[in-house]
This record gives sequence, structure tokens and C-alpha cells, in this order.
Amino acid sequence: MDIRGLLLSASVLAFTTCATAQAQTTPNPATPDPASGDTATTDAGPDIVVTALRRQDKLSQTPVAASVLSGTDLANKGVVNVDALQFAVPSVTVNNFGQGNNFNVRGIGKAEHNTQTTTGVIVYRDGVPTFPGYVQGEPYYDIGNIQVLRGPQGTIVGQNATGGAVFVNTNDPIIGGGTHGYFNVNYGNYNDAGGQGAINIPISDTFAARVAFYGERRDGYYTITGPTGARYNDGNNDLREIAGRISFLWKPTENFSILSKTDLGYLDFGAYPASPIASNVKFLPGTSTPNPAYRDLFDITQNTPAAARDKFVRSILKLEYAFDSGVKLRSISSYQQANTMYRADLDGSASGSTSFYDSVDERQITQEFNLISPDSGRFTWLAGAFGVWNDYHFPAPYQFLIDLAVPLNNPAFQYKLQGINPTHSLAVFGQLGYAITPNLKIEAGGRYTSSKTTNRTDVLQFGTYIRDDQSAKTDNFSYKVSLGWKVSETQYLYGFVATGFRPGGLNVPINTDTLDPFKPETITSYEAGLKSNFARGKVHTTLTGFYNSYKNFQVIIGYPAFPTFGIELNVPNTTKIYGFEAEADAHFGHLSIDGGISALHSELGQFYAVDPRLPAAVNPLTGLPLPCQPSSGPVSTTCISLGGRRQTYAPNFTFNVGAQYDLEIGTSGDKITPRANFGHVGSQWATLFENAAQGDRLGDRNVLTAQLAWQHKSWTVTAYGTNLTDQHYVGALSSGLNFAGPPRQYGLKVLKIF
Repeated sequence: MDIRGLLLSASVLAFTTCATAQAQTTPNPATPDPASGDTATTDAGPDIVVTALRRQDKLSQTPVAASVLSGTDLANKGVVNVDALQFAVPSVTVNNFGQGNNFNVRGIGKAEHNTQTTTGVIVYRDGVPTFPGYVQGEPYYDIGNIQVLRGPQGTIVGQNATGGAVFVNTNDPIIGGGTHGYFNVNYGNYNDAGGQGAINIPISDTFAARVAFYGERRDGYYTITGPTGARYNDGNNDLREIAGRISFLWKPTENFSILSKTDLGYLDFGAYPASPIASNVKFLPGTSTPNPAYRDLFDITQNTPAAARDKFVRSILKLEYAFDSGVKLRSISSYQQANTMYRADLDGSASGSTSFYDSVDERQITQEFNLISPDSGRFTWLAGAFGVWNDYHFPAPYQFLIDLAVPLNNPAFQYKLQGINPTHSLAVFGQLGYAITPNLKIEAGGRYTSSKTTNRTDVLQFGTYIRDDQSAKTDNFSYKVSLGWKVSETQYLYGFVATGFRPGGLNVPINTDTLDPFKPETITSYEAGLKSNFARGKVHTTLTGFYNSYKNFQVIIGYPAFPTFGIELNVPNTTKIYGFEAEADAHFGHLSIDGGISALHSELGQFYAVDPRLPAAVNPLTGLPLPCQPSSGPVSTTCISLGGRRQTYAPNFTFNVGAQYDLEIGTSGDKITPRANFGHVGSQWATLFENAAQGDRLGDRNVLTAQLAWQHKSWTVTAYGTNLTDQHYVGALSSGLNFAGPPRQYGLKVLKIF
């Protein structure tokens, strides 16, 4: 394994990553009460309501590109975890590499694996942003809906984002809804056994509670052999998860409500085995000669321990008061605490000696206030303030460790880190809307954000002690101006210009050299769309075109004076990303069809960099690496011009399609429903260097899922299968290792609604 790529990631600060749960999602057992809050609204007849914009807006008449999946949709489409979203929503890609993932929307999100680089796609749980890096594998259970907003969210949607926002909304308690709920059990191949459920508990005519639980165990996907060729059983991806949630809703008056939710989870992913790129190539590069070292993605060798475990708690408190004038005052707070632990065999072989271990504590506190005008009237407005405080704690003694010479335990071959990385971001924002005519409305919003990040860490860099005390501040003003025109009862046109940003951050010193912070990156997006319905509301379509101008793109490259290590900096010229999307759904009696498609073009701004995985060109007189300045080069055998190359994790083409048919059986009321879904994610580059020989090209992903459900009164029995063609595809590339996407899974689940 080439250690340079490994050190490139490590030298920025730490591997910030998240794992993926094999959760079993169930249909939404009850229709949420809109009065209970804005986070559990789902379908409302032929139209869909989105609440992520802090109002209850009809998706068909809102100037935003969004997809909304109800709890039932998630079950029907086989969306059992965050990875599967990419096969159900256009323009979304997820690359899961164990302790983390790259979640991108329209080619924008997170492609750098460290705590200093914030994500361009914010994931919310019940209205509050989750951890930006770790603990993203939280299972989906008792879900009301998931709302995926595409494009920059720089004004009123919680935290500033350049790529999009994903709102995962669980079901609220229902006052006056009686005692009701569901339970679901499942069993499948790999000894996959799980259960989940929820119950709504009426306590009084103003108070209700809801309790939900989830549990799953599954054997690993992999066959792992050790140094002697015998089976190696340490960290074989055996899944063990348990999670729970308790929610309370108190509504003492019609004008005032208090909603609280507390989630707990212990997620043991049993490690994420991976294999070297060279092992997954069937033929030797540039030849037709079979590769003697070829192994399947699920046939792994290993000789050092591996593990992956997250544990977390999250508490949310939402207060809402409606004045007699119709103005709403809203407060939503959260406290989140987690620990992530990860071990990996970083050379992916039974003969190597490179390993990684970390145990990282993370704490996040958020607070948001909103003051919202009534929806009626020609003039509407919203004002708010938002704050997030996030601290990463790398415990002593040096619980972040890269060891290049296991088991010698020699500091000369170890990279260690301990300390803290506190960050915060504070913002004020507002939006004004004016109905020029009953069918034509203009809206304008803005947000001012101030962010700060600090390093207080100790680094042992192969025996050299480095103390890192740095801070970096960033501020930004983002805006959005939109125009929406209701052409008729069935046609809605919109257009907008919007901006967003990601804060800058810090570089860890290299060889005691203090490096400059990297700057914030900003995006300006132009978008236009047409939302239509036909056949008396039986067919809904959305067409969207967008153009993004992306400045100060944040990348990690080889340090010009010492390419073995990496630094993060900004691309000095503009990156362009543009394309179009289309979505449609149709309902004709018992037949339902839905689908989405996206086409994307990305073009990186001009700059130069050294690929740290390759031997650096050296000056024959001095023996030192040849210079490679990001802005000027010069071009050499190793100093590469990257201008015009594709953005990472930005496939040119994605699409998804699904269909189901409800077949009623006689007069018994029973129903049989077959359903099939297909999702395609085109090939993508995992690095800007686009070096296929280094495994940078991730191939197409084609995932077919299907299910057959039999509903009898309040019982539903479903036979299901995911990745039915059993495509073995690379789910992510990190540190020279290929991480596999999930193989074929199938089984039976039983749902009872009461």
C-alpha cells in the first residue's frame, strides 16, 4: 500500500467519518397531526407539503428543487439507510468508507475527510443539524418523511450549506389520537434479524407520548483470511445495533406547544473491511494478462484488528407560540453527545503492518429562533437567529494513531494526535415575500454568518513533537432572490439566484512549519424550474435546470515542499457545475409509477497539484522534490494541471424508476402489491487526479430492488430483496483501499399496525 495517500488524509487533522446501518424502514403507521409541529407533515392528498423552509408549503408551488419520501415510500423503495438514498433521489451520491461518507448533491457536499472541512450537505434530524462528520449511520425507524432539498441553502434553512439539505423527520406524538402504533420483525440472509416498533400513548387531552425502538443483528458480508490462510475472525462486519426514542408533546392551549425528543443509539458495525485497489483489478494494467492477485471485493485478507462502533445521545426541545395576530414564535434547541471508535487494517493485507485506530468524542449544541408571519396576505416575512457549537475531542493519551510498523510499537513509525478542535457558527437571517399579483410572488432572503475554528492539539509526527495552537475566523453574507408564477392551476414556474458558503479551516503543521488556514468557499447558483400536474392530478412532473459558479473550492493536495504530507487549500479559479433534473410520479387506479433523472457537467478551475500517491519528481542536483505551486505549477511529470477536470463524486448521469400495482383479492379486502425499483448512479472520480490505475474511477452502480407484500387487515407480510443482481461495486475509495457496497440481501418482514 502507498502510505503517502494515507498521510495526506491524516495530516490535515483526523479521519472524520461515519458508518452505515442496515436499518429496516417501515411504513408510517399513522397520519401525523400537523398541529403537533412542522417536522412530521407528509402527503396531503395529491399534493405534498414541505416544512424544511420553516413554513408548510405546497411542494408544487414552492421555488425549490426538492424530493419528499414518506415512511411508506422509504419502505417501498428499499431505502433502509443513508446509502440507499442515492438510488431513490436524482443528483444524490453517497460514498461510504467506513467511519465516514461523502454525501454529495449535484456534485457538491463533502469530499475531504477531516474535521476541519465542514460538509456542504447538512443532514437534519427532527429539525436540528446532526454531527457534520461522525455518526451518520443512525438507522431509519418510525420515520414520518425525508425531505431532500437540492442546491445551496444559504438563507432560512437552519445551517448554511452549499450543496443541499436533508431533513429526516420522525413521527410526533398525536394528542387525541388514542393508543396506536406498530411493530415490525424481519429475517433475511446473512442471519439478518431485526425488529422495530412504536406506540403512541395518550396521557391527557393536552399531553401525549410516543416511544419507538429499533434493533438488528446481522452476520458479516466478508470472507477474511489471515497470514496463514486460515479464516480471520477479528472484525468481520458483524452488525449489532440497538436504538430508541422517546417523545413528548404538550399543548396546554391552542396557541402553545412543547415537543421534546430524545434518541439513544449503540451502533456496532463490526468493522469495515477493505481491500487494496490492486487486488480488485482482473487484468494487469494495460494488458490482457489475468491479475494473479485478483480477489473479489468481499474476499479480504487482514492481519490487524478491525472494528467500528458509534454510540450517541441526542435531545431536542421545540417550543412554538402563535400570537392572536397569527405570528409564530418558535425555538428549537438540541444537545448531542457521541463517541465514535474505528480500527482498520490500512494496508488491507495479511502481510502488511499498517493499522489505524481512533476514539473520538464529539459534542454539539444548537439553538435556533424563528419569528414567522402568517401565510395569508400579500406580504409575508420571517426573521431568525441560529447558533451551532461543535467540539471534537481526541482523548489522551493519543487515541488517534496511525502505526506503520505493527507490532513494533516504535514512535518513529507512528503518527499520533490528541487534543480538541472546538468550532462554532452564529447567524442571523430573514426573508421577505410579496405577492405582486395573486399568482406572482417575489421573495428575497439573506443570512449573515460568523464562524470560528480552533486547534489545541499535540502531534507526534514519527517521533517529532508538534504543538498546534491556531484559530481561524470566517464571516459571510448569503442571499436568495426568487420569483414564482402560478401560470394556472396545473402549472407553476419559478426561478432564483442564491448563494451559499462553507467556512474555512486550519492545517496542522508539517515538520513544525505552520501552514496558512484555507479560506471559505462560496457558491452562486442560478436555477429555473417548471412544476406541472396532468390528467386531473394523476401525473405530477418537475423539470429543473441549474448553473453553479463555485469559488475557492477546498481541496487537499500534496504539500509543495514535502508532498508525502497533505495540506488543504482553495482552488484559485472558478469551478462550474451545471445540469438539469426531472422527476415524475403517476397514479392510475391500482398502478403507481415514479422516477427521476439528472444530467450533470462539472469543470474544475485551473490549478496545479502533486498526486501524493506517486513518487515525487526530484531535482537531480539537490535531491529535493521539484516545486509545484497551486497557482502556477510549473507542469512536470508529477506537477499536474487539474483545470477542466471533473468534480469528485459528481457522476454525469443518475436515474431511478419504480412501479407497483395493488391487486385486490376477491371481497376479503386483502391486497397483494408487487413493487420493483431500479437506481443507476453513473461512474464518478474519487480524486481530482483521475488516475484509473490508482483506482480513482468508481464504476456505475445499478441496483435493483423488489418486494411482494400481502396485506390482510392490520397485518402485512412482505418478501423483499435488495441489489437483486448482486452487483459487487466499489462503494468508496479511501487511503488506497476499496470499500464495497452492500451485496444482495433478501428476506421476509412482518408488520402489524394497531
